[in-house]
Amino acid sequence: MSQPLVLLLAGSFALRGTSAYTLRLAEYLSNHDYRVKVVCPCARMVEADKRADLPILEYPHLLTPLWGQVIRSWLRKDLMGDPPALIHIQSRHLLPLGTWLARRFGCPFVVTVHDFLQPRERWPFQATWGRRIIAVSESVRAELLERTRVSADLVTVIPSGVEAVEKLPTDVLEPNRIPVVGTAGPLEASKGLPYFLGAAQKVLAAQVSAEFVIAGAGPEEGNLRRLSRELGIAERVTFVPNVLDLTTSLTAMDVFCLPSLRQGLGTIMLEAMSLGRPVIATGVDGVYSVVKDNETGLVVPPSNSERLAERILELLRDPTRARQIGNNAREMVQRDFSVDRMVHDTVEVYQGVLTAK
Repeated sequence: MSQPLVLLLAGSFALRGTSAYTLRLAEYLSNHDYRVKVVCPCARMVEADKRADLPILEYPHLLTPLWGQVIRSWLRKDLMGDPPALIHIQSRHLLPLGTWLARRFGCPFVVTVHDFLQPRERWPFQATWGRRIIAVSESVRAELLERTRVSADLVTVIPSGVEAVEKLPTDVLEPNRIPVVGTAGPLEASKGLPYFLGAAQKVLAAQVSAEFVIAGAGPEEGNLRRLSRELGIAERVTFVPNVLDLTTSLTAMDVFCLPSLRQGLGTIMLEAMSLGRPVIATGVDGVYSVVKDNETGLVVPPSNSERLAERILELLRDPTRARQIGNNAREMVQRDFSVDRMVHDTVEVYQGVLTAK
């Protein structure tokens, strides 16, 4: 089959690992003799030059109940002249739409699962059209198999990949500069960000000079800003909202914290590691596949501001150790979580599905 078309079906681009995953697939799949089209409701968060270079098709209201059916018909009509050989659904929330398209075009689909099912969430996976499932970590795969009737041989673990950084932009905890401790990602309740702010208060109470950064956007932003004021640390906490590319924010950090209560993998954490930033993360779910305590990062229990503060202070007071942990993490990410490896393994899934078809 010569250059089959893969349709990447995505949600609106936002500051989260799933959006970075889609963009990297769209950029790198052409190196493997695949043509790509990205279909999404909104791509305004994508940088203009990247949006111009990639085949991104925007269909506003594609996922809304009222207009969705009309937009679907337009989408189907637009694709009739160049139908996809395979649909890659980028998030389990898009399964109904992806299944509808697969049925209309008579082609198989693959779906990537980045996180965990909600307590009463349905899993509308139809094996008639759905041929493979990609889970971003072993913990996501295990939970999916436990909660659904999916056959284990359909689920392949392919971690999200991040791009290598050839030269680190700045050193960690450089002398004569106030250290910056930060976190980044969607500002949602499951991310445990109030515990990050609680830890920030304890670090400052220890008379340690530091600045704190929260880069991201989401429904919890207002609550977090209010909490920073209530804790009396608002002047030391900087919010950086509505930026899809987090490189600048991550580069400004000396220590990256991931205080999540649940975490499928942690793509933004991997990006911080690729920059040589030492990571402190809660020991939950997919984090264990990345962070080895005192080797590639530091591990803390979830919902524990006091322990998080203690470990932040450990690194701030020992820059040599912080740099060594950051370097270990960077080497591990380059070896085990590269974009090239992610795309190569994903292409193998595609080939298996298309050959079986």
